[in-house]
Amino acid sequence: MSDPIKIVTTNRKARYNYSIGDTFEAGIALQGTEVKSLRAGKANLQDAYCRVERGEVFLYNAHISPYELGTHFNHEPLRVRKLLLHRREIRRLEKETQQKGSTLVPLKIYFKNGRAKVEIGIARGKKQYDKRADIAERESKRRLERVTRRDSYRE
Repeated sequence: MSDPIKIVTTNRKARYNYSIGDTFEAGIALQGTEVKSLRAGKANLQDAYCRVERGEVFLYNAHISPYELGTHFNHEPLRVRKLLLHRREIRRLEKETQQKGSTLVPLKIYFKNGRAKVEIGIARGKKQYDKRADIAERESKRRLERVTRRDSYRE
C-alpha cells in the first residue's frame, strides 16, 4: 500500500492571480536539510515561479526555512532548485511558456511515497475584472449553499 500524500504548502494566491491550465508533477532536487525542513512544514511558495533554461526546469524564490537543528552546513533558504521532469514534459513546458502571457507557477509542495514533489501549472495572468467575477461567483455559490442548507433543516 502506498503512503498517503502529505501536503507541505500551497500557493493560495496562484489560483487568484492566474488562470491555471495544465498541471504537472515534478520532483525536486533537494539537499538533506531541505528535506527535513519540508517535513516540518517550513516552506513558502508566495513569490515563487519556474523557468525553463537550457532544457532544464528550475524553481526560483521558493523559501524553505533553514533546518533548526542543522549545523553551519545548512542550506540557503532561497536557492534555485532544479525540478525533475521527463524530457517531453520539459519540451512541452518550454513551448507553452514561449507564448505571450504564459508562465510556470508552483501550486503546491507535497510528499508522495516519501519523495518531495511540486505541482506546477501553466498560468496566464488574470485581469482585475476576471478576479472580481471569480469572487462574485464564489459568493453566489456560498449564498446558494446556505439557502439550500437552511431549507433542508426545515423539512
